[in-house]
Amino acid sequence: MNNSYTKAFLLSVALTGIFFLLVTYLFSALGVLSLSEPGLFNTIALQFFIPGIGLYLYEFLNKKFPNNSLDSFSLSLSNLVLGICVAMLFFGYLKLYTLITFLILFALLLYVEYKNKLRFMYRFYRTYAALLIPFYLLCIFIKKQSQLVFNENATLKLSLFYLPIEVYFFFMGMLLVAIYLFEFFKSKKLDTHG
Repeated sequence: MNNSYTKAFLLSVALTGIFFLLVTYLFSALGVLSLSEPGLFNTIALQFFIPGIGLYLYEFLNKKFPNNSLDSFSLSLSNLVLGICVAMLFFGYLKLYTLITFLILFALLLYVEYKNKLRFMYRFYRTYAALLIPFYLLCIFIKKQSQLVFNENATLKLSLFYLPIEVYFFFMGMLLVAIYLFEFFKSKKLDTHG
């Protein structure tokens, strides 16, 4: 990575981490989740670690597999996810974790697909799919350590492999913010003279 890419990478990770740290703090303050003391440190670290790993894998996959011909299908997939967001918001608007998670993802996807000029969604979905298993294993490890406990009354009570369904979409939103910011900062060609 050159200096411009490094700045874009670090700025994207920092901004994504700060935003989702604030969202996690909001969840904690509203009683959506509770964290033990080691869980608090791990959660703070994860807010920066996950976007960093996601961007690293995103760049690795883009260099290893530069073909972007499947990008024409990404809008259809995004529309499907937007539909899922609408359905989840309809059925879970009284559940705080569901409401906030799907509202953030819906707004992000709507902006990125219909307002934004940068095209990267196929590469985003590819990275998301590649990170799902490691993300799941990490979440299970944290949950088994009892460092993170979800208030079931704040979720739809739909679990996928022992985790609330909202967790996977929260992760999708986090990764989407990181990749969008990275592509945005790359497109602005940050000043390389510091």
